Amino acid sequence: MESGSQINVIKKRNVLGKNLIECSCDPMTGWFRNGSCETDPRDLGKHVICAEMTSEFLIFSKSEGNDLSSPVPSTGFPGLKPGDHWCVCAERWKDAMVAGVAPPVLLSATEFSALSVVSLEDLKKHSKMN
Repeated sequence: MESGSQINVIKKRNVLGKNLIECSCDPMTGWFRNGSCETDPRDLGKHVICAEMTSEFLIFSKSEGNDLSSPVPSTGFPGLKPGDHWCVCAERWKDAMVAGVAPPVLLSATEFSALSVVSLEDLKKHSKMN
C-alpha cells in the first residue's frame, strides 16, 4: 500500500479521542470548507474549534479584527449570526475565554489538535451537549 493511500484511511479525531463529526454545512465551515474542523499545516490559524456563535463572541471577534458577522458576497461568505456553528481559530477562542466571552464548544466536532492551544478542561467547561 502506498503511503498516500494510508493517509486516506486515517480518521481525524476529536478532543474526546473519537471520530471527528461535522461542525456545519449551513453555513459551510472549516479550513477546507467541507463542514469539518479538520486542518493541515497550511492552516496557521488552527481553525479547529467548533463553536456555536453568540452575539458576544461575534462582537469580540470583530473588535479583534475578524468580522464574522458581515457578509462578503465576493467570497460567498454569508456572515454569521448567533446560533450558527463555525470552526474558529483555537487562539481566538482562547482569547475570548480569557475575555469572558468564549462561545459554546461542540466537543465531538472539535479537532484533537485544539488541545495544543487550550486544555480539555477549559473546552469541557464551555461545551454544549452534542
